[in-house]
Amino acid sequence: MTTGIVLGADMEKSAMQTSALSPSHKPNNTSNTGMPWWDARKTLVLLSFLGLTVAYMVRVCLSITIVAIVKRNVTIDISDNDTCPVPDDAIKDTEAGGDYEWDGQTQTILLGAFFYGYTVSNFPGGRVAEYFGPRLTVGLGILLPSVLTLLSPLCIYTSPVLFIVLRVLEGLTQGVTFPAMHFMMSAWIPPKDKAKYWSLQGSGMQIGTVVAMSVGGWLCSTTFLGGWPSVFYVFGGLGVIWAIPWFLLIHDLPEHHPRISDAELQYILEHRRYVKREKVVAIPWRHIATSQPFWAIMASSFCYNFSFYTLLTELPTYFNKILHFDMSTNGLSSALPYIVQCLAAVSWGMFVDILQKRNVLSVKTVRKLSTSLALYSSAACLIGMMWVNCDPTVAMVVMCLAVGLIGPIGSGSPLSEQDIAPNLAGTLKGLTNTLGSATGFVAPAVTGAITSGNQTVSAWNTVFVISAVFNLIFGTIYVIFGTDKVQPWNDSKPKKVRF
Repeated sequence: MTTGIVLGADMEKSAMQTSALSPSHKPNNTSNTGMPWWDARKTLVLLSFLGLTVAYMVRVCLSITIVAIVKRNVTIDISDNDTCPVPDDAIKDTEAGGDYEWDGQTQTILLGAFFYGYTVSNFPGGRVAEYFGPRLTVGLGILLPSVLTLLSPLCIYTSPVLFIVLRVLEGLTQGVTFPAMHFMMSAWIPPKDKAKYWSLQGSGMQIGTVVAMSVGGWLCSTTFLGGWPSVFYVFGGLGVIWAIPWFLLIHDLPEHHPRISDAELQYILEHRRYVKREKVVAIPWRHIATSQPFWAIMASSFCYNFSFYTLLTELPTYFNKILHFDMSTNGLSSALPYIVQCLAAVSWGMFVDILQKRNVLSVKTVRKLSTSLALYSSAACLIGMMWVNCDPTVAMVVMCLAVGLIGPIGSGSPLSEQDIAPNLAGTLKGLTNTLGSATGFVAPAVTGAITSGNQTVSAWNTVFVISAVFNLIFGTIYVIFGTDKVQPWNDSKPKKVRF
């Protein structure tokens, strides 16, 4: 087994000294800090953003296309009194839709199948990134599921069981992406810059969802490449194209980048903390298992992901079955909450970055403030859905707030693994994201158990309240026990760390 990515204290010292000995060397078009206006980190963030965009387009495409794949009379039940009135133009279209009579249980399994594989590969993905490098791990974690997505129509034509297997494989190959990406960030982005850069990079999740819901809905209504199959072909093809610049331009460590400026390299090495990778750090299982900060991150990951995946996988179904939106013509309506989330995430990240630069907020305060704002405000909006009833305008506004206001969490707890153990950021993100990813099939299962055969307003209100309660309880655990302090077990041989 390889000894991992080589980066030690001596290398850091040598790189800093080299930079200090050549102050006159500055690339063209430099800012007043000595760094070029477009530096290596911006390339990393841009391609990571595009990668996450493609990853979420691949992940969400089934939630969009399933409305066009399955016969409408199988998926819509308007017989109950506790339902919203169906518009006149929708009544005549109740027999429309696709050719496949997948029952509710089959649809639930299909919507959750991706996350069965995704959950399994998170922890191995983080560890693989620590051994073989995040560049390769992230690249394959987006390329391979994109290739598999191109095969989706063929599997659907053949058998729902084959399609379930394909979705599991897609999740299995994509599950390595997030832990590897966070491991890469721990070496490239200093702690005080993480809120800004991750808010930009992580917005790819929302943009990918927006594109999937709006463009995907439109593609389903066209005859291009057969209608709904075009969603899989287009989204999968974009993932294959993305891999080309990623493998050409991205490097595991700033020390290994052939085109990074001296000024940028020196800045990274001076401001990142406790990153030593002479060898892969052994996993200190006992220390992790007894670490309050780690379990606080785990609690936040569970509640955030449960709410997120409930809405991500089920929101198109809610809009279609309860509010009776035609997804082929109103895809942008279902994507609107994620547009709000993207704007909230980026603007909040920029805002707290300014406050950090002025020493108004500490890293710890930013993490807890961002997490509590996101989880508590989203919970309040989800509870507010109980009073929306069937008003489509109010429902859209409240749902936009519920999904949108969770955006600031991108500057909060999802970055905490890098804070408490940067040398084990891949492993820790793999562990926390394993639990979080499990909610990707738990959430559809819970929603299906509540709403299957009971597509009513009150049933969906129950779904929203469960997510809100989880946000309140587990979010509070993070606020109490979360920290940004690097833990003693960050190194191979745990030692006392003074602050």
